[in-house]
Amino acid sequence: MKRTKIIDAIKHYEEIGLGTPISVKGWVRTKRGNNAVAFIALNDGSIVHNLQIVADLSKFDEELMKKITTGACLHVTGPLVESQGKGQVVEVQAETIEIYGTADPESYPLQKKGHSVEFLREIGHLRPRTNFFGCVLRLRHAMAFAIHQYFNNKGYFYLNTPLITGSDAEGAGEMFSVTTLDLNNVPKTPEGKVDYSKDFFGKSVSLTVSGQLEGELGALALGGIYTFGPTFRAENSNTPRHLAEFWMIEPEVAFNDIHDNMDLAEDFIKSLVRYALENNMDDLQFLNDMFDKELIERMKFVVENDFIRLGYTEAIDILLKADKKFEFPVKWGIDLQSEHERYLVENYFKKPVILTDYPKEIKAFYMKMNEDGKTVRAMDVLFPKIGEIIGGSEREEDYEKLKQRVAELHIPEKDVWWYLETRKFGSAPHSGFGLGFERLLLFVTGMSNIRDVIPFPRTPQNAEF
Repeated sequence: MKRTKIIDAIKHYEEIGLGTPISVKGWVRTKRGNNAVAFIALNDGSIVHNLQIVADLSKFDEELMKKITTGACLHVTGPLVESQGKGQVVEVQAETIEIYGTADPESYPLQKKGHSVEFLREIGHLRPRTNFFGCVLRLRHAMAFAIHQYFNNKGYFYLNTPLITGSDAEGAGEMFSVTTLDLNNVPKTPEGKVDYSKDFFGKSVSLTVSGQLEGELGALALGGIYTFGPTFRAENSNTPRHLAEFWMIEPEVAFNDIHDNMDLAEDFIKSLVRYALENNMDDLQFLNDMFDKELIERMKFVVENDFIRLGYTEAIDILLKADKKFEFPVKWGIDLQSEHERYLVENYFKKPVILTDYPKEIKAFYMKMNEDGKTVRAMDVLFPKIGEIIGGSEREEDYEKLKQRVAELHIPEKDVWWYLETRKFGSAPHSGFGLGFERLLLFVTGMSNIRDVIPFPRTPQNAEF
C-alpha cells in the first residue's frame, strides 16, 4: 500500500474517501488513552496538524504498545474515518502498527510541550521535529519557491555567482579567508607578509559577502538577473540580527533607475508576503497563536498599504524632532540604527518606509551620485519589528566617476579592474538590491532572533550542528 502523507489525509480526505484503508508514516507527538484504547498523535512534517491514530488495545501486543512513546517513528495502516472526538475531522483506525524507531522517554528531550526557543537552539539536531520549527522550515521553503517563481514570471534569469571571491563588494573587511596554505608553516614574503602566491588561487581570496558585483555583469548581458545563495561575514557579533552564514537574494536589472528599483522592491516583497498568506496559513496561524498574536495582521497590513518613500535628510529631521530619547544620537551623516528605522516605521508613519538619498560617506563606492555631490541614489526598505530588510541603489554607470570614487576610497584598482571595464564597453544605467532571506523570514514567522529562522545557525563560537 502506497504511503499517504498526513497533509493529504487531513486536507483531501473527501478525495481519498472515508473508509478507505491508508498507510501513514510519521513520528509520535503524543500518546494518551485508557485500558481499552490508545490515541496516538502522528506527524510526518508535511503539515503542522497531527493525524489521530486510534488503536484498539485488544488487537495489539502489550509490549509493542509500551514502545510507542513521544518521538517514536511508526508505520500505521487502517481505514481513514470520520473522527468521533473533538479537535480533528478524520482519524485512522489502526489495523497494523510497525515501529521503525523507538525513543527512550527517559532521555528524549522533547517529551514536554512549550520548550523555549533558547533551549531548542541547544538541541539543533532535534529541533526540526517540533511544531514550531516545522512551521519555520515549511515557510522557509515556501518563500524560496516564491522567490524563484516571482523572478521567473518576470523573465529574469537565475545567476550563480561565486562563493569564493577576491573582491569585497561591501567594503566591510570582515571576511572569512579561504586558503590551502599549511597554517603551521605559512610561507612569507621577504617583507614578512603571507605569500599568497603559494596559495591555491595565487592570491588572497575569501568567502563572499555579496554576489552583487558579479550580478551586475549578468544584468549588463541578460537584461535582468537575480542571485540567491549563501553569503558570509566574519563579524564577531552575537546580536539577534546577525549570522556569520546567511542567504541573500540580489536582483540586478539593466535600464532600471532608482524609482524602478523601488517599485520592484515593493512589488517583490509584497508578492512574497502575499504568497505566504495564500499558501501557508496553517503554519502562520500556529505561529500567530503561539508566538506573535499580531503576525497575520501585520503581514496583511504590509500587503494592503503603499510604502512611504522618504529622503534621508527628511528622515533625520523627523528623528531630531521626535519625542523620544534614542540610545544612539541622531545627526545628519550617521548610518541609521535599528531603533531609528523602527521609529519611522512603527511610530511615525505606521507603514513600511523606503528611505533614499543617503550621504555618500556611509554607502558603497558603486552607488550613483546625486547632483548635490553629497548624497547617492541608495534605498533601504524598512519594515516593522525588523528595521532594514532590503538595501539597494542605482549603480554608477559612468566610467570616470566610478574610477574617481574608487580612488577616493583607496580601493586597489587591481581588485576591481574588471568591474570598471564594464563601464568602458557598452555601459548602461542599472539598479539592484539585496534582500536578506533570514530578515524576510523574521518578518513572516514573527520570530525575534535570526537564529530561529535558519536550520543550522552559524554564529561566533557556534558551528556544532
